Amino acid sequence: MNLAFFASGSGSNFEAVAKRCQSGEIAASASVVICNVPGAEVFHRAERLTIPCYLVQREDFREGKDFAARLLEILRSYQIDLILLAGYLRKLPGAVVRAFPNRVLNIHPALLPAFGGKGMYGRRVHEAVLAARCRTTGVTVHLVDEEYDRGPTVVQRTVEVQEGDTPETLAARVLEVEHQIYGDVVKLFVQNRVRFEEGRVRILE
Repeated sequence: MNLAFFASGSGSNFEAVAKRCQSGEIAASASVVICNVPGAEVFHRAERLTIPCYLVQREDFREGKDFAARLLEILRSYQIDLILLAGYLRKLPGAVVRAFPNRVLNIHPALLPAFGGKGMYGRRVHEAVLAARCRTTGVTVHLVDEEYDRGPTVVQRTVEVQEGDTPETLAARVLEVEHQIYGDVVKLFVQNRVRFEEGRVRILE
């Protein structure tokens, strides 16, 4: 199975999954990274892992369809089977989502549907969780459709909110879970243990 990663920032989730692939723990190839931010840290992570990383920005294309076509060109050239969004702060073009039905994943630092939607990412999510005085938060890995954070959930894991937490301390604990859970979900796909039934996801034992 060939994996593509989309990232806009540090790419730590990309690196966590890619390392498990390269070690042989996950029987998949971390094949390519696509980033939309010049100089983002993910370029350095990809270079260290000798994984090609492409800069593809929407503003470089006159038409949205040309932007989508360039993304699809890259994905097809690497024979990609599964796409992982890893802190990609753009909405993936519908043409790409439709070309990979039930094969585009996103990871979100909260228990969707809570604290999701347009503009809810990174620190903003953790600030909102703390402002709501939640006792638990967590991580959601879900399938991507053409709406923000609305696709069917694959796996969720909870993280306790501790007394005195700040957005930074909470984010750090959530990120540890993100690094583990994303690779675990990829393994489920590699093992052909994920089924789709009437808009829901079922994991085979």
